[in-house]
Amino acid sequence: MATTFPWPAVLFDLDGTLVDSAADIAEAVNRLLEELGLARVPEATIRGWIGEGARKLLATALAHAGSDLEADALFERFMVHYADTLLLAPALYPDVVETLDALRADGVRLAVCTNKPVRFVPPLLDALGIADRFEAVVGGDSLAWRKPDARPLLHLADIFGRTPAECLMVGDSETDFAAAQAAGMPVVLVSYGYPRDFDLRTANAVAVIDRFDALLDPRIVRAGT
Repeated sequence: MATTFPWPAVLFDLDGTLVDSAADIAEAVNRLLEELGLARVPEATIRGWIGEGARKLLATALAHAGSDLEADALFERFMVHYADTLLLAPALYPDVVETLDALRADGVRLAVCTNKPVRFVPPLLDALGIADRFEAVVGGDSLAWRKPDARPLLHLADIFGRTPAECLMVGDSETDFAAAQAAGMPVVLVSYGYPRDFDLRTANAVAVIDRFDALLDPRIVRAGT
């Protein structure tokens, strides 16, 4: 399925790139809001808040609700709801499994680089049946830094023994793009995720793809050679 891929390692964002988890994340937010006596928020609105980590998500939800409560004080309670809703209805985007397998068959090493708290990543990958495709996982609290800081990406490049230019970041948001830019790493953006107000098409990405399997498009391969 894949031709010889020009990057020996690929780092993938998780939510909005590999998996559509917005419904579950939205339910976690809404369960906490209900617990606090605040109004639920439509899932479509919460989709626009995903991508900068759970703590920022909670702070945004509280501000939207007009609450002066501090996100830090409520974070552990939010994590209880986050855990309870983690596996309600997550879904892989089309062709994720086939594309990951094609890359691995081509000798490409794969990792996940997400701002989701790291303890939630292995259970989600296991439930979706793709945990064994990845050699490494960095979550939002694995290191002292998280995307858009470059260091989570650089850490994974070091694990693979590769320079940033030899790795490809695949994500769906300005957070992913900014981290890749700061790391000096090429980036492919997917159009179907949670970009918020980021204009993917005008970013200086290798490509913007509308389907996950387009990562194997010969035009993208040529762009990396």
